[in-house]
Amino acid sequence: MIIKELPVVIETPKGSSEKYDFDPISKFFALSKTLPSGMVFPYDFGFILGTRGEDGDPLEVMVISEFKTFPGCMIKCRLLGAIKAQQKEKDGVTSRNDRYIAVPVQSKIYKGIDAISSQLIRELEQFFISYNEAEGREFIPLGYMEAAPAYEQIKFPEK
Repeated sequence: MIIKELPVVIETPKGSSEKYDFDPISKFFALSKTLPSGMVFPYDFGFILGTRGEDGDPLEVMVISEFKTFPGCMIKCRLLGAIKAQQKEKDGVTSRNDRYIAVPVQSKIYKGIDAISSQLIRELEQFFISYNEAEGREFIPLGYMEAAPAYEQIKFPEK
């Protein structure tokens, strides 16, 4: 079944050089790191609520939007696709860690957009490569997945 709307929680807003993470124990958003000088998140970054990836963390998503958001903001989004990727940790452990790309359902500017350009995909891949490199990890892009197969691989736990 293809899900049309996904609940996305923003952890780090567009333009921020600080990375925030949701702490499920305290239920607060905590500053987890600062990016190298001059580096900022190109779009809002967060996670798909109620999901878990291979690395145990919620599935990560970049939200392309005209809205001003904040850590903890929940936005219903629709997927445009995903960057398929592996992430190699400092200790050498490698896991699949795709990055989903979405737009808010409420967006007027991106309402008719169903795909993103190959140029934007390359720019996002480069952001994730540089971001992970600064943390001593390796981000390895494995290609791009369109919206339909991206939706299909998202699994929500049974209630």
